[in-house]
Amino acid sequence: MRIRKSRPGTDPRTPNRRHFLGSAAAVLGASRLPAFNSRAVDIARDLASHPGSPADTADDENFWAEVARAFTVDRTLVNLNNGGVSPSPSFVQDAMKRHLDYSNEAPTYTMWKILGPQREGVRARMAREWGVDTEEVAFTRNASEGLQTCQFGYDLEAGDEVLTTTQDYGRMLTTFRQRERREGIKMVQIRVPVPAEDPAEVVRRFEEAITPRTKLILMCHMINLTGQILPVREVVAMARRHDIPVIVDGAHAMAHFPFKLSDLDCDNYSTSLHKWLFAPHGTGLLYVRREKIPEIWPLMAAPDRMDEDIRKYEEIGTHPAANYLAIGEALTFHQGIGAERKAERLIYLRDYWANRLLENDRVSLNTSQKPGFACGIGNVHVDGLDTAALSNWLWDKHRIINVPIGHEECTGLRISPSVYTTLEEIDRFSEAMEWAITRGLPEA
Repeated sequence: MRIRKSRPGTDPRTPNRRHFLGSAAAVLGASRLPAFNSRAVDIARDLASHPGSPADTADDENFWAEVARAFTVDRTLVNLNNGGVSPSPSFVQDAMKRHLDYSNEAPTYTMWKILGPQREGVRARMAREWGVDTEEVAFTRNASEGLQTCQFGYDLEAGDEVLTTTQDYGRMLTTFRQRERREGIKMVQIRVPVPAEDPAEVVRRFEEAITPRTKLILMCHMINLTGQILPVREVVAMARRHDIPVIVDGAHAMAHFPFKLSDLDCDNYSTSLHKWLFAPHGTGLLYVRREKIPEIWPLMAAPDRMDEDIRKYEEIGTHPAANYLAIGEALTFHQGIGAERKAERLIYLRDYWANRLLENDRVSLNTSQKPGFACGIGNVHVDGLDTAALSNWLWDKHRIINVPIGHEECTGLRISPSVYTTLEEIDRFSEAMEWAITRGLPEA
């Protein structure tokens, strides 16, 4: 393991300490609740003032040890499924607990009157971070809720077609299948290459499948099966020429690698914040371009006076304030690390295990290692080993959490380390895999 010392000079893209701590103070100063605990402030100060470019920091184990101090993860096991749901830093957990305790003092007053309005400050910060208008951001419970809002929110008639891929998330395919059964629409699925390293080819396959009956397109920004990044902006531009709305599934993309929603030029975008932003579990975000809000019905009913209000998508009845307010701490932590630094580290960890395993001829990746086509998620296949059996053995024998992907187009293990993952843990995974490749799996 190579330990890199800090170097003089600061990348202009890296937030400085004043900006980082100032943003935290601005959010917390509006509340009479306690602010960060002293441990969190120390971590924040160390991260934000760290010198060096994102590339320089990717293998700086001292820096990432400081990041890891913010988490309360179980080190008796190795968690390589952070793509499913991530742990939150301790001070994100603390913030949510503080807000929840305060809510319970007199909920109709403390939660509805005091804490509820503070959601607007978090909304404004999230909009600013991803380059859109505050009135275009709604908070949801997860990406699925945001996506189903859009999937059910567009009016369709019997015989209308919706276009998506064979690799889109299962719950979203189930959503369209329900509309097929209930309303008589038709879902059309195309295949994308594995890995997909030619954006023009992806656009071509979508466009080739469009018919006069095509009314909607659903696509992933990052495919959950492999970590493949798809060309959202290009597909949206093509679909706009055909006057077809595109529903964008960004469940795994936001806060995973750097981008702005404004750069994608999409009309809507749904994501989970409890993945790569490390926000409380059960938090998500739905972006809808302001002029498109009237076109998409909310998942749960809202009065007609809210037809043009992004908050109509939050009309779900009684819901906690604590989870959504603690998104602010998660955002501040993300800003302290820096989006570019985070992405460089995640790529470094992916390549650390992938390049080692690829030395064996029986190993292949269903994930591109070319810049811009993937980030921290990798899908690895071992010829001659049953994927499900290998996954179970890694957990039963080595306590390594992973995800077996049984999809016919990309069978393999989905591996997703995070910013708190150590190289020693990656080595444990790699050594276990090498043992299985060399000796085979024990008989059950």
